Amino acid sequence: MSGPTQQYDWGNISGDEPAEKTRPERMPVPAHLSSDIGLLVLRLVVGASFAAAGARTLFGVAGGIGLDASATALADAGFTSFAGPLAWVLAVGQLVLGVLLVLGLLTPFAAAGLLASKVVAVVVALVPALSVPLFASDGVSSLELDLLLGAGAAALVFAGAGRIALDAGRTYQRRPLPWSVLSLLVAVAVALLVLFVLRR
Repeated sequence: MSGPTQQYDWGNISGDEPAEKTRPERMPVPAHLSSDIGLLVLRLVVGASFAAAGARTLFGVAGGIGLDASATALADAGFTSFAGPLAWVLAVGQLVLGVLLVLGLLTPFAAAGLLASKVVAVVVALVPALSVPLFASDGVSSLELDLLLGAGAAALVFAGAGRIALDAGRTYQRRPLPWSVLSLLVAVAVALLVLFVLRR
């Protein structure tokens, strides 16, 4: 079936050629305050969750297990030779990078570091048995929280901090895609390093 009939412009009585139809200029997509508020909420929740986890492990406060117990858990997970240093790096990294997310400073890089930690956590949990519960209601060692925080960190790697952040106007926010891809590659490299070099 043919499409709708379009009226042809024959010009005018003076014989002038009909005016060429030109495509209207596209208006740039404006930044919306609602998106900035959404990214702020995401940063606050994800960043504060990581920072709180790091502080609990580092200082043993608010029911945290402390560095010694964290090192023991890492050793049980296969990180025998580097359990102590990894426990310290993980706790400090979660605290510092979580605070950076809350502030919206160096957001894609901070989010990439936190994403790497959750990739390692999920892989370590899944590899032995592939029977780890997904939902928190099904068991204490479920993957639900790790997946949610990892997804939140991954979203911030690509979406950035928004305009309500200390990153506002920086190069990696004005041209986010190359920096996002670079940050993601660094996260993958760190996760692979931890899993295949330090896990022994």
